Order: sequence, then C-alpha cells, then structure tokens
Amino acid sequence: MLPLQVIDSFLLNYNVGQALLLVFILATVGTLPLKSRKIVAINTVLFGVIFIMTPSALAPVHYMFLGIVLLVVGPMLYVTASQ
Repeated sequence: MLPLQVIDSFLLNYNVGQALLLVFILATVGTLPLKSRKIVAINTVLFGVIFIMTPSALAPVHYMFLGIVLLVVGPMLYVTASQ
C-alpha cells in the first residue's frame, strides 16, 4: 500500500477531471477481458454521471461535456449489445 503523501504529491499536479478520466480509462480496460459490451456500457453510463456531477470548481467545464457524451454513448452501447 502506498503512503498517502506519495498519492497526494502525484495528484497535486492534476485536477479532478484528469484523475477521473484516468480512472475511467483504467476501468474500461479492466472490463475488456470480460468480453461483455453491457458491462462496458454500464461503466460508460456510470462515469458519465460522475463527470456530470463533478463540481465545475474542481474540474474544467469540458469534463461535464464529456459526461454528456458518455451518457449518450453508454445507452447506445447497451442497446446494441447482444444478450
């Protein structure tokens, strides 16, 4: 386990939007071995909601637009996924 000082010194160089984007990418890559498009779609919708709910004081406004895009793309992925 990493000490909190190491994590804090790393995150001081980035804003919350960039950290959330990194977590979204890692979570999406983590779900790819499951080979389920529905899980990827649920992950996309979840992070869309997270990006929209992030206060604009913590992240630039373009991350809110990314959340809107993810909320549009996620349900389309879910509907087009096979059972």
